[in-house]
Parts: sequence; C-alpha cells; structure tokens
Amino acid sequence: MEITERSLWTLIHGMGFGALYLLACSGALVELYRRYFSKAANSVAPENENFLKVYLVAMSVLAWLAVLTGAYIIYPWYRAVAPVGTANLAAFPQKLLQSSPATSGWHSLGMEWKEHVAWLTPISITMAAAVVIRYGRDLRNHPQLRAAVMSFTLISFLAAGIAGFFGAMLVKNAPVEGGRTIHLMDGE
Repeated sequence: MEITERSLWTLIHGMGFGALYLLACSGALVELYRRYFSKAANSVAPENENFLKVYLVAMSVLAWLAVLTGAYIIYPWYRAVAPVGTANLAAFPQKLLQSSPATSGWHSLGMEWKEHVAWLTPISITMAAAVVIRYGRDLRNHPQLRAAVMSFTLISFLAAGIAGFFGAMLVKNAPVEGGRTIHLMDGE
C-alpha cells in the first residue's frame, strides 16, 4: 500500500484539518446556542467556562492549519506550470481542469471561490474566540456581542463547508499528485 507525498498532504489538509474543523464547528454552534440563547443558559456552571475558551482556541488553530497548508503547501502544486508541449496534464491540476470545457468550471468557479472564501474560516472563528475569551461569562450581558459570536461562528462553518465541497470536487476531477512515494505496507 502506497501513497504519494502530495496525496498525503492533501489528505492531511482536507480530511485532517478541514473535516475535523467542520465537526468541531458544529459542536461549537450547539454549545454557543446552549450557553447563550437557550432557556438552559443559566445552568452552565462557572467552572465549565474555560472549556468553551479552549475549544474555540483549538478550533482557531485547526482552521489556520487548514488554510495555511492549503495556501502554502497544496496550492503551489495545483498552480504548477506545465512545460510547453506537455501532453499528459495529470501532474498539473489547474491546466488539466482548464483543458476541457466539462471541467473548466471547477477551476473558474470552484478553485477561485475556494481560495478566497476559505480565508473567512480562520478569521471569523478567531474573532469569535477572542470575544469569548475577553468577555467570558459577562457575554450574557451583551446581546449584540453574543449575536456576533454566533454569527461569525456560523459564517466560519459555512465558509469551511463551501471550501471543503469545492476541495472535494477539485480533487475528484484533478487530484494533486506526485512527489515521492511513501510505502505504507506490503500486500499479502
């Protein structure tokens, strides 16, 4: 069983950081609602207040890792320039997508959106974490800030979901491959 170095990084970026972030974000939305918007909001013990702060900071780290690995490790491989006269474009995902009218939309819409909308994810969740850390339990007394934290967490979730969808479709149509082969185990 083998995997290429680039495929491994794509897996770490998308399924490691990205998918884990989406799961964590759904949990954060539920926890924020439970703490600040439901009738059970007053039942949250003061000693549990640090949990949400640590959780949101961990989410911010995951979001930044996903975006930075995508922008600075995988994206340059995606944009690799094919030498003149290259017939097999498999090692050049952007050019492979652009070479066919059936797949060119995945670059012009999918990748262009992915590379821009993905940055909303870490920026918005970091803002939400900063506000929760700064205000803590006192956030209950600031309805506009509570709404902003919930809104920015939701924006972060939606941005990550859009970026993840386009990432999965791009990998399906033009995977980033190459690099050295990593041998995982021998077959029977």
